[in-house]
Amino acid sequence: MDPHHRIIRLWLYSVALLIFAMVLVGGATRLTESGLSIVEWKPVTGTVPPLSESAWQAEFDKYKMIPQFQRNSAMTLDEFKTIFWWEWTHRLMGRVIGAAFLLPFLFFLARGRIGSLRGRLWGIFALGALQGAVGWWMVASGLADRLEVSQYRLATHLILACAIFVAVLWTALQLSPRPAIAVPLRLRTGTLALLVLALFQVYLGALVAGLRAGLIYNTWPLIDGRLVPEASRLFHDVPWWRNLFENTLTVQFNHRMTAYLLLVLALVHLVDVARTAPRALPLAAALAGAIVLQAALGILSLLQQAPIGLALAHQAGAVIVLALATAAAQRASVNRSFAPIGVSAPAR
Repeated sequence: MDPHHRIIRLWLYSVALLIFAMVLVGGATRLTESGLSIVEWKPVTGTVPPLSESAWQAEFDKYKMIPQFQRNSAMTLDEFKTIFWWEWTHRLMGRVIGAAFLLPFLFFLARGRIGSLRGRLWGIFALGALQGAVGWWMVASGLADRLEVSQYRLATHLILACAIFVAVLWTALQLSPRPAIAVPLRLRTGTLALLVLALFQVYLGALVAGLRAGLIYNTWPLIDGRLVPEASRLFHDVPWWRNLFENTLTVQFNHRMTAYLLLVLALVHLVDVARTAPRALPLAAALAGAIVLQAALGILSLLQQAPIGLALAHQAGAVIVLALATAAAQRASVNRSFAPIGVSAPAR
């Protein structure tokens, strides 16, 4: 095995782990309603937190100017410091991830170790830079006319983070010395379908979170007293498509139905793998098991009205499912080849 492959693979795994932690801290920031505690975007100077009592008071005074504070008008400075630290940590982690990706990347690039991965890695870095801008775009939606951020922007922020996670992890797995697993086209298509559906389910979950829809309809398997709510309740907003993003009943129902679909497809895929490609069975079993556990966490979180511990476990489970789906899809992919590290890809 080329030692450069191993070093770059470990670097990418480390970045993926940091993104995983970032998603969890972002979830805690949302659940503690801390995301609007810093009302300015200062990419450089914002790294330094308030260092004096007067500086803390100045930050608190800025927070008092936004609508969310009107709901928390009894908040003390010490309580403000708690939510401030969550948001500050979340933003700091974004900067750390950027540095952890860019600095080693530039080093490997200068040493000629990147090869044909150059374009893909620059693309991942560009997505990371975009993610920072999307994060502020999300926060800005809650500073003027709303008590919280837009669910549209929250979902965009989370799904972009997950897409970057998948891209980093896929690239790291591509450098693995393990060979691809020979599977029929049907199974390759199935693994990709599970990955895409898992990403879509994360997006739906973000809409549920953004609308606080997990705090209502806290029964299972019934929702709003039925297995399938009445169409007039699911689509009472005009135009109809707004219900998919703004109707709490519709959004939660879609999240439930997609979870059922994902679970069924994972179990069908597991049986198919066991019959036709036993070498891929351990990964398929791990993915199906993770989806079963994730569904159980989702149900329990719903029944308990989303306490922070269960809600964070559910969010962590979503990223773990994504990681396993990525690994399954990548190992079954046909085209795992690229120019060796240190060699540029041939011109086409």
